[in-house]
Amino acid sequence: MSRKPPSGAVVGNDIDFTRWAVILCKPDAVERGLVDRVLERIESIGVSVRARTDVVAEPWQVHVAYRDMLADPGRSPAHLPAYIDAAYAGRPVAVALAHGGPDIHAKLRRLIGHTDPTQALEGTIRGDLGIDSFTAAATEQRLVRNLVHTSDDPDAARRDFATWFGAGRPLPVSDFDHVSVVLCKPDAVERGLVDDVLERIAATGAKVTNRQFVTVLPWQIHVHYWDLLVDADWFPERDIPACLDAEYAGRQVAVALAHGEPGLHARLRDLLGHFDPTRAAPGTIRGDLGKDSLAAAAAEKRLVRNLVHTSDDPDAARRDFGTWFGADRRRLLAPTLPTQIAPVAPDLLES
Repeated sequence: MSRKPPSGAVVGNDIDFTRWAVILCKPDAVERGLVDRVLERIESIGVSVRARTDVVAEPWQVHVAYRDMLADPGRSPAHLPAYIDAAYAGRPVAVALAHGGPDIHAKLRRLIGHTDPTQALEGTIRGDLGIDSFTAAATEQRLVRNLVHTSDDPDAARRDFATWFGAGRPLPVSDFDHVSVVLCKPDAVERGLVDDVLERIAATGAKVTNRQFVTVLPWQIHVHYWDLLVDADWFPERDIPACLDAEYAGRQVAVALAHGEPGLHARLRDLLGHFDPTRAAPGTIRGDLGKDSLAAAAAEKRLVRNLVHTSDDPDAARRDFGTWFGADRRRLLAPTLPTQIAPVAPDLLES
């Protein structure tokens, strides 16, 4: 007799799927360039979106995703398997994880709207962005193109997670030549410039992932600015530890990872511009968005407010990552997944 594990058991109980949902941005969302807008709409309702990953859909993944429809031919077209393969197999999709409260699944299903975009309400993703209809899909003998799927419930989220992210699969680890940490400082957060800063970074061709807000602990800012603290005698008119604590401790920053080709660190530092915004060139982030100056900061005996930091080099990126994301979270460099357990033990699959 087979001792096959129960459905969904390939992903461990260490992931609380009452609070995690899988987002699948379908081929039409990818081809229409709507993935960012879809994910932004989801974030706008107070849900944290992480681990965005681009995937070329394999037939088995789509068959598992549509298993309920495929296993219920009484309510589905006879040609449904062919429709599914034509719509997905070998085509790019984007998947991501959403984290929120225990009502996350119902909340997301309300947000995406009716399956038929023509019946979806204004204010839903399908109602506002959808351009297809059941009628057109039936006429053309295909699936309706409705942009996005989110997990129906915790059991579906468990299955969707294993389908699109893989239960226990090894994750590639990026080296820090290819990764920079982006720190949007308190002035960027308070002025509502985080989106602008990260969009400017993404426009260079870097892939920005794992954006999150952090309330700064004193140790984090002391580690981050260790060189400023060690060289504090260069600033005899300022109490550097007190300045750092006043400017950062207990305040919000936004951190993210920027992935790119070697040379990324220098390119991003060039994009930021001079640390004194009044000396930063037009076209740089500090030159275009900064409004503080080194002179004003010196007069007020504080640090200059210059919006953003990116890692100086691979060694700095390694230290910045440990400081802001946690040294034990290297899986984020893949980019990200929540904790997984090992695959099902082989003896559980043997007869």
